[in-house]
Order: sequence, then C-alpha cells, then structure tokens
Amino acid sequence: MSLGRKIGDITGELYEKILMEQVMSGGPIPKHIGIITDGNRRYAREHGIDPNSGHVRGKDKLEEVLEWSMEIGTKIITVYGFSTENFQRDPGEVDFLLNLINDSLRNLMKDNRVVKNRIKVKVIGKLNVLPPKLVDTISELEKFTNSYENFRLNIAVGYGGREEIMDAIRKISRDYSEGKISMEDITQDKFREYLYDGTLPDPELILRTSGEERISNFLLWQSAYSELYFSDVYWPALKKTDFLKAIRAYQLRQRRYGK
Repeated sequence: MSLGRKIGDITGELYEKILMEQVMSGGPIPKHIGIITDGNRRYAREHGIDPNSGHVRGKDKLEEVLEWSMEIGTKIITVYGFSTENFQRDPGEVDFLLNLINDSLRNLMKDNRVVKNRIKVKVIGKLNVLPPKLVDTISELEKFTNSYENFRLNIAVGYGGREEIMDAIRKISRDYSEGKISMEDITQDKFREYLYDGTLPDPELILRTSGEERISNFLLWQSAYSELYFSDVYWPALKKTDFLKAIRAYQLRQRRYGK
C-alpha cells in the first residue's frame, strides 16, 4: 500500500469517526428511513461489469446499510427493491432481479443476524404480480420473523406509490358499499389502515442515491412530511460516511410540519 493510500485511509477513518460522534450527539435519529437504491446499472457500466453483477453488489450494500442503521439507533428501514415500472425492463434482467430477491429473502431465514437482532421482515407491494415461488418465499419469511420487534426491514417489491393509493381506495370503496364503514369513518388514520402495511409509520428521512432528485413513486402517501436527501454516489458505492452525512443533514434541518 502506498503512503498516499495509507494517508487517505487514515483520513477517511477519522472523518467517519467525527461524523459518527456528531450524529450520536447532534440531534434526533430518524426512526424510519426510506431508501431508494438507485444506480446499480450505472455503477456496473462505470466499473466494466455486467448489470446483473451491479445488482448483486447492490444487494450486498443493503446488508451494510442495515448494520449502519442499527448502529445509530434507527428502528425501521424501508427499501425500494423492485418497482412496478421495473417490469418494463429487459425480461432477462427482470427474471434475474426477481430471482436475486427470492434468493436474498431465503438467505435471511438462514442469517443468524436476523435472529440475533430480531429483525422483522415484511414485503410491501402488489404480490399478485410476482412469481408464485417468490410469493411463497415472502410468506415463509414473514411468518419466520413475525414475532421479532427490535428492528423492522420493509422491502418494496412490485411496488408503486400510486398503485398503493389506488388499491387502498378500492378496498375502502368495497367496505363502504358493503356497509362495513361509513363515510364519516374515512379519515387519514383510517385510510392508512388500507395501505399495504397499515402499521408502518411515516419515514422521517428518505435517502436516494445516484444523484437523481425525485422519489419515483415511492411511499407517496407516507412521505408527505419526510425530509429528502439525495446522494450523488451510486447505491453499490455508498460509503458509511455518505450514510452518516445524510443523517447529519437530517439532524440540521428544522421540521415544522407547516407550523
């Protein structure tokens, strides 16, 4: 290792330590973070590897981010794993992604960290559009982790925010027509019960990687008052310092909720 590399590593470690100290003493920690994991394919092109390898590295990055989140005290992560729009990609890439998600979910049931940290896993989205094999895996995993409450990992698969709202409207309309609820019952709190996960609190922070500054149909109802943070780095290249910078930026903002 060159002297310049050694100095760079030491400087990076020092910066990470300073950021961590600032985060842990600098204000409220977001209890729920939504993450739009963007940039796998561009990362792959930039590093001369095939797109599927970029997706694998993105999957590995999520495991790191979960550890960082638990380290600072965040309790819920909701990650955008596969959107409804992703079905429009090349069929080969779609098949690879869905199989990668399936394998990743099955591996969670074998991962000691899930049991040790008591991580409850839930998948949100239009499950009826997913392959039956993946739906079965989701059911097994949710049952396996159902009693865990220390940390919650929500994975949006076959998910779109507009679709979630439309599905909720259809369910409410059905219950109203069947006399199960009245018009006066339909409040914001009641509407939340009809979302894919009615127990999910709103994310205080939404982090998106790759430099794109939009939320791309992610948690549209739940993100009404979320702070947004856009990182220029591609998702597989996200470093712990990048993550901590997002948390620190959140802490330095004043959340007024219109007051």
